[in-house]
Amino acid sequence: MSTKFKTVITTAGAAKLAAATMPGGKKINLNVMAVGDGGGKLPEPDAGQTQLVNEVWRHTLNKISQDNRYSNYIVAELVIPPEVGGFWMRELGLYDDEGTLIAVANMAESYKPELAEGSGRAQTCRMVIIVSSVESVALSIDSTMVMATQDYVDDRLAEHEQSRRHPDATLKEKGFTQLSNATDSESETLAATPKAVKAAYDLADAKYTAQDATTTRKGIVQLSNATDSVSETLAATPKAVKVAYDLANAKYTAQEATTARKGIIQLSNATDSTSETLAATPKAVKTAMDNANGRLAKNSNGGDIPDKKQFARTIGAVTSTNITFNDASGWYKIATVVMPQATSTAVIKLYGGAGFNAGSPEQAAISELVLRAGNG
Repeated sequence: MSTKFKTVITTAGAAKLAAATMPGGKKINLNVMAVGDGGGKLPEPDAGQTQLVNEVWRHTLNKISQDNRYSNYIVAELVIPPEVGGFWMRELGLYDDEGTLIAVANMAESYKPELAEGSGRAQTCRMVIIVSSVESVALSIDSTMVMATQDYVDDRLAEHEQSRRHPDATLKEKGFTQLSNATDSESETLAATPKAVKAAYDLADAKYTAQDATTTRKGIVQLSNATDSVSETLAATPKAVKVAYDLANAKYTAQEATTARKGIIQLSNATDSTSETLAATPKAVKTAMDNANGRLAKNSNGGDIPDKKQFARTIGAVTSTNITFNDASGWYKIATVVMPQATSTAVIKLYGGAGFNAGSPEQAAISELVLRAGNG
């Protein structure tokens, strides 16, 4: 009996495979498989084909690999999902990433139903091609376009569950870890059991007795949102602080100070200003104080005058006359005293010197005359 179903390398595919085996040749990247219905009948694959007789669907390969038993066999696999269907399948075409039909095959007739027909199923199509050198074909596919079959998923899950090929957990990565009941371990690769946690908790709970916080010591405290409380045992929450702040901020508008109200004011160093809207600085006050301290005090009645004689001359309270003593002795008029008020008292001091005596006509020994004005 002659072979009814077969796979044929196309002329274009053979040329590319031959070129790929040459030194420096480019590998063929097989990545797409197409399905056709053969135009209603089973077609005979021909090496001269560049496309299927009647293509009905195509998609990225789900898998491409080297056969486990025959090293020069390349197995390409396509999965048609359950939601795709409504057509007959009689032919397959294997394409590279440049759109060239590399191999074509016919297959046993099979109808691919779609879900709407009530019999949706996933369909897997495989094509095997024989090459002289497997190195001429890139055995890789785009994993983002792969669709896993249910059988494949179930097999991989079962394999994973039965294996111990799992990474250990670390401080940075998830993984498997061993449990431990130890309460004195410093391990960073073990996980504490609830029993270990309880033992540590019970130990800590027995040693520490929480105390309430006060204004004189640290401790635990209850939070409060109140803004009108006078409690000294509660702690204000940020919400309470914000409410109080917003209230204060809305009520107070800074105003300038005047002689009749408090407010904000500008400072001034001036000592000669008549402003009623500025405030004197300590520097200005000191300057004024130093100036006042240099003035005479009223209640001292001139007692704090350093040179009283000079002061009397300066204000014109005393007039004097310079005279020349032509004679060896005698009496001379040396001053005229003006009494400023009816009750004033004037003192005239007489000084001698250079062999001359000072006195008055009545009594030569007197060196000081006191005059007092009367009332008329």
